Amino acid sequence: MNRIGLILSSLLVLLALASSMLFVVDQRQFGVVYALGQIKEVITEPGLNVKLPPPFQNVSYIDKRLLTLDSTDTEPMLTAEKQRVVIDWYVRWRISEPTEYIRNVGLSEAAGASQLNRVVRNAFQEEINKRTVKELLSLKREALMSDVKDEVLKAVRGEKPWGIDVVDVRITRVDYVAEITDSVYRRMQAERARVANELRSTGAAEGEKIRADADRQREVTVANAYRDAQKVKGQGDAQAAATYAEAFGRDPQFAHFYRSLEAYKASFANKSDVMVLDPNGSDFFRVFRGQGAAPKK
Repeated sequence: MNRIGLILSSLLVLLALASSMLFVVDQRQFGVVYALGQIKEVITEPGLNVKLPPPFQNVSYIDKRLLTLDSTDTEPMLTAEKQRVVIDWYVRWRISEPTEYIRNVGLSEAAGASQLNRVVRNAFQEEINKRTVKELLSLKREALMSDVKDEVLKAVRGEKPWGIDVVDVRITRVDYVAEITDSVYRRMQAERARVANELRSTGAAEGEKIRADADRQREVTVANAYRDAQKVKGQGDAQAAATYAEAFGRDPQFAHFYRSLEAYKASFANKSDVMVLDPNGSDFFRVFRGQGAAPKK
């Protein structure tokens, strides 16, 4: 039993020793091997590797992928015309030389991001001081981002290179500080209100013009219709008078009788009508007296 236990113990020790000597480098990472605190080797290819067991050698990993650094600072910057603006930006960067990065920056990606954030902000402040707000919002914005990228690359590739590569620098937002933004919005609101009032006034004037023209056309149309109606009525009256004249001309006595009846009808339309005449000396009641038509003279 003691022999079996010794064999098992030896196997466990060998397995532990082998596990401390073997390590795997992922394709997304650099493997950095340290020997007594000094960088011994940087492994850039993925796969299984061998090292001495601790404390003789240790291994750490650094991300080799493209990283993104977003701005977190909300402090305003001054433009060329001394306007205070707040910008949001981001930087795409990666670690290209792990040895230089560890010696001059740090052992983690966070250390590089912290220092890079300071450099990028200073570069933006320097370039924005040279430009106006209009230029920041125009096509010259591309030139600004290119200049900032050049400034950042110059800083990270200086006397002590950081071992990183800056791929892109972009501005996502440019805005005034809150106090200026409120003032700008109030001016914009006042301007829009002025334009709206002007449009309403123009619309009201056009409306009055249209209504006046419609009223004029209505009056002209009514007048023309009345004229045509009176013309037709006159023609009808003339035709009726001609018809009456032709009909009455054939029998004058009947015509006199018919007109007398019409006169009686018009004279006694209401029960309260009163007419004072001499029945014996007036020709008005000749038909009532049965004397027929008035004698011809």
